[in-house]
Amino acid sequence: MNPFRPVGRAFIRFLAATGRLMLFAVNGVSHCVRPPIYPRLIGQQMIDIGYYSLPVVGLTTLFAGMVLALQSYTGFARFSAEGAIPSVVVLSITRELSPVLAGLMIAGRIGAAMAAELGTMRVTEQIDALETLSTNPYKYLVAPRLIAGVTMMPLLVLIGDVMGVFGGYVVSVFKLGFNAQTYIVNTWNFVEAMDIISGLAKAAVFGFLVALMGCYHGYNSRGGAQGVGAATTNAVVSASILILIFNYLITEMFFAQ
Repeated sequence: MNPFRPVGRAFIRFLAATGRLMLFAVNGVSHCVRPPIYPRLIGQQMIDIGYYSLPVVGLTTLFAGMVLALQSYTGFARFSAEGAIPSVVVLSITRELSPVLAGLMIAGRIGAAMAAELGTMRVTEQIDALETLSTNPYKYLVAPRLIAGVTMMPLLVLIGDVMGVFGGYVVSVFKLGFNAQTYIVNTWNFVEAMDIISGLAKAAVFGFLVALMGCYHGYNSRGGAQGVGAATTNAVVSASILILIFNYLITEMFFAQ
């Protein structure tokens, strides 16, 4: 009859799950920096995460930049401040939209795929077979995905920055009647190195989070096909939530002053 018992039980379960996740992350990161290294597996994961995700990230950031230019023009025209549109587009894309949108899209595409793949290997006892063959599953399955996620996400976000700014340029020049040279000059003069660096730092963290949550939920899945489906859902949802949380924390760290 104690009303606080369910709250305490849920809080203890949350702490236990957080502890398991932290131990999994520490083990995965430690195997990323210790030999042996599997270059072929890392390269395969880089292609899956980076190359095959280019169309999704490119289209997402392109149309985000186009919509941002239109919406900015609608608001700024009320105050005769249309000249600020290039600066708003480039800052919004490089600081926030490109890393966050790319992270969420990669979480939906890659995080789900990782969880489904590792979850299927777990329920079909392939991971147990690796351990029987004296192959460390962290080294063979988790470390290549973590390395690929951290290295490829900044490249995707950098391409997303270019596509997003290009989308704003296309709408501003061909639809809103901006001078092309003036738009490019204003964009180049206003953007700073810290704006791009902060976005790339977010991208590296988001790539790690997506790979970590995909591997964690897939590696610890139980219960056959239903467990694999639950692991896939949990990987996408948890990665998306962590991306939004860490987005604020990193923004606070870079631009709090």
